[in-house]
Amino acid sequence: MTTDVRSTPARERLLRTASALFYAEGLRSVGVDRVVEEASVTRATFYRHFAGKEALVVAYLQDVDRGVRERVAEPPAAPEEAAAFVRRLTGAVGEQLCGPGFRGCPFINAAAEHPDPASPVRRVVREHRRWLGSTVERALGAAGHPDPPGAARRWTVLRDGAMVAGYLDDPAQAQATLEAAVDDLLAGR
Repeated sequence: MTTDVRSTPARERLLRTASALFYAEGLRSVGVDRVVEEASVTRATFYRHFAGKEALVVAYLQDVDRGVRERVAEPPAAPEEAAAFVRRLTGAVGEQLCGPGFRGCPFINAAAEHPDPASPVRRVVREHRRWLGSTVERALGAAGHPDPPGAARRWTVLRDGAMVAGYLDDPAQAQATLEAAVDDLLAGR
């Protein structure tokens, strides 16, 4: 069965509904019937746009990825601007932690619910993380960091830890800790 990937009002409603439910309640706890009901479409309409729930989850994560990529854009080449880019990106993560309804990173959450590394869901998670890490690495390189690949891996671990701490503990403290650690990272410490 092929699915229709054209953007239609019904497809957008399904994706918007699924996105809100998946993020708030988790991927596995939300079934297709609930998404169909809350999106006010028929099951036939759902299957016209998505081959099944896994395809909907993949589309949800791809949509989140697309939004992040649009907000982040490309890092600048000038050293001061590249360092400011990393600080802005880190600040945006911190603001997300402190935002209303924050429930962790959608990609970390999806990976936790889909343990098979070969699954389409995990492939989308891996691709997003690869892109984010390489973007940060390019920015750190432009900023003059002596070890951009290592520093980008540390930034990613700091970000991941802050995402989890922001959900489980005090978000403001997680934000402050993340920003201080990234300042140390940018200073080469």
